[in-house]
Amino acid sequence: MKNVLHIQDLTMQFGGVVAVNNLTMDVNEGEIVALIGPNGAGKTTAFNAITGLYEPTNGEISFEGKVFLRNTPRGKMKKQYLGAEKDTYASAPVLRKTPDRITKLGMARTFQNIRLFKSMTVFENVLTAMHMRKTSNLFTATFMLNAKEEKAQRAKTEELLKLLDLYDVKDELATSLPYGKQRHLEIARALATEPTLLLLDEPAAGMNPQETAELTAFIRRIRDDFHLTVLLIEHHMNLVMDISDRIYVINFGKEIAKGTPAEIQNNEAVIEAYLGGDRVE
Repeated sequence: MKNVLHIQDLTMQFGGVVAVNNLTMDVNEGEIVALIGPNGAGKTTAFNAITGLYEPTNGEISFEGKVFLRNTPRGKMKKQYLGAEKDTYASAPVLRKTPDRITKLGMARTFQNIRLFKSMTVFENVLTAMHMRKTSNLFTATFMLNAKEEKAQRAKTEELLKLLDLYDVKDELATSLPYGKQRHLEIARALATEPTLLLLDEPAAGMNPQETAELTAFIRRIRDDFHLTVLLIEHHMNLVMDISDRIYVINFGKEIAKGTPAEIQNNEAVIEAYLGGDRVE
């Protein structure tokens, strides 16, 4: 099975607080993998490090077999560092890519709080994301030499909206949509960047049971239709257990369990630390 994302010894420390501590995990092609844990466990911090919003304090991350992020404790952090594997990457070059370059590698993400372009229509939200793959520059845009490419991207935007059942609202303001549809639009915008790996940060947050069930089917459908690999953070246990191939559980930034939904469901460390002593039903 082809490895898409490999995270090795990822540590994210802010001052004296270790938010993610020596996290190692793999996501393989075609899988839906969940990263779960209590509030404040470090899940979104890990996402932010993977996608370049934060510079990891230590560790390295590979995408499709190529290392694109690597760091080692530097400067004052050499003395302040509280994580593991302090010297493992000291002799290797530091690697860092900005979020836009990571997106161009083939990774796209959504956020816990919906971040749509509020003054734009549904169509414009998706088209703007598609522009990330444009080959035009200032010169060609100024002299209207990019008209053919722009026409093609508008056609692709329409096709994507049709595939995701958003075409009928394409001219509406993004923020006028029902909450569930806004979540679908945010995912559609991520898909417009043509990713192979989609990272979803609490996609079911704020949804009612019907919307959550629809989202579960939606994620499974886009994984199959777009041949995607999915890594998600989620608190909604029914969604996690229903949709995930494998699950990683972290608490206080450290892994406490990993395995299939059935294995996680019956893991005593997870029940105690994450579920407060109650089993997942």
